[in-house]
Amino acid sequence: MAKKKRVVLTDPRAIRALAHPARQRIIDELYSGKVLTATECAELAGLTPSATSYHLRALERWGILERADASADGRERPWQAPAQSLMISSQSTGAGRLASQAMMRTNVDRVIEQFAEMADDDPWDDLSLMARSRLWLTKAEAEQLGKELTEVIERHRRSRTMTSHPAGTRQVMTLLAVVPVGKPPEET
Repeated sequence: MAKKKRVVLTDPRAIRALAHPARQRIIDELYSGKVLTATECAELAGLTPSATSYHLRALERWGILERADASADGRERPWQAPAQSLMISSQSTGAGRLASQAMMRTNVDRVIEQFAEMADDDPWDDLSLMARSRLWLTKAEAEQLGKELTEVIERHRRSRTMTSHPAGTRQVMTLLAVVPVGKPPEET
């Protein structure tokens, strides 16, 4: 059975569940296509297996992660992402906004770590990019921009997984943010 395209979180409590750095590390790996046991997730996150199991079950409650098929002998019950990507869509409430901001901080911190982890002699280093722009857009234009940027990411992701991708490819992390700033314009 093919995985669904995206898990969309709208509940502020579900979004808040993402804010823990250890959970983010695990989510990053599982949404890259890996299937991992609680022990393997614990090693990634720097936690004990029992603490990691608690985090995994919390993420499962919100549909962020799910159990994969058990091993042939049934002793291992690995975890996997239920979809290809995870998206937050809850900015309408104060709690939703705060939860989204906490998760975003964790994501931005991880991207900064990944920049720092690149070896000085990495031949792909010149491809690293972080850009910031200010655009003057209408609400409709901002919605269209978000849609188009997401489509570009999806076009490059299409049918490429950890186990099925062309030779010579390398995993590349992206971070996309569209943030309205200042006060909204008065309706005229």
